Amino acid sequence: MTWSWRYEDAAGKPVEGPNETFSNQADAESWLGQTWRDLVAAGAVEVILVEGDRDEYRMSLQGA
Repeated sequence: MTWSWRYEDAAGKPVEGPNETFSNQADAESWLGQTWRDLVAAGAVEVILVEGDRDEYRMSLQGA
């Protein structure tokens, strides 16, 4: 399976962002740690880690 991120604004609507895919969860999380500021600047307030077609978890970017 591949891992990727979805991005949402404060209203829960999708935010355009990078369509990166990763071979494992650790790489996806490491990438987010390096790019979260850019995502916030683009309007994202929450991210969802996705494995294949399953949501693994949600995380707020507010207060980060």
